[in-house]
Amino acid sequence: MQRKAPRRTRERILELSLRLFNDIGEPNVTTSAIADEMNISPGNLYYHFHNKEEIVDALFEQFEREIDDLLDSPSKRAIHFEDAWLFLHLLFESIWRYRFIYRDLNDLLSRNRKLEVHFRTIAERKAKAARLLCQALNASGQMQAGEHEIDALATNMVVVTTYWLSYEYVRHARRFADPQYQSEAMARGAYQVLAMVAPYLSLEGRELFAKLAHEYLRPIQH
Repeated sequence: MQRKAPRRTRERILELSLRLFNDIGEPNVTTSAIADEMNISPGNLYYHFHNKEEIVDALFEQFEREIDDLLDSPSKRAIHFEDAWLFLHLLFESIWRYRFIYRDLNDLLSRNRKLEVHFRTIAERKAKAARLLCQALNASGQMQAGEHEIDALATNMVVVTTYWLSYEYVRHARRFADPQYQSEAMARGAYQVLAMVAPYLSLEGRELFAKLAHEYLRPIQH
């Protein structure tokens, strides 16, 4: 049986940094702490990344690559209500994997011009994808909304997807590391986004919305 090749040091640095950034927040992690956690010298870390900003940039590039195809998907296929739910759930899964970006968003963007520009582009692409989702639901007859209403919905959907995890953290910070809670938090996020669309749904769309809510949402255990 062929043995797996050991992971390269650079990959291990990114993997560990992502975990630390997600768990305790990017501002609270130093390159020295990363090197200590990996049991390597600061010089070895410096060989791969000259500073923490380069690590953050590399992780952000991974995040961008991960959501690129997802944000393009509404323009590539016919969309129905169940597809909108799946799209939002996958989006929240990507956001969760790189949640340090969203957890410390304002602080991070104020310190990193590259991330500021790229995140603005992501927000614009989210709005475009949300607009396409609503237009597709309109075209399928599952939703009835005018263009101005769709524009407002798209903006609100971006706001909720961007700040939902911060809201969840404020409510239940001590449970944030619980995998069961994480899964439920993502389902709640997808539900809240679709709840904004609910008043515009047809009878068929509302029935599907109620079915999804019953199937995927569980009450929070305090």
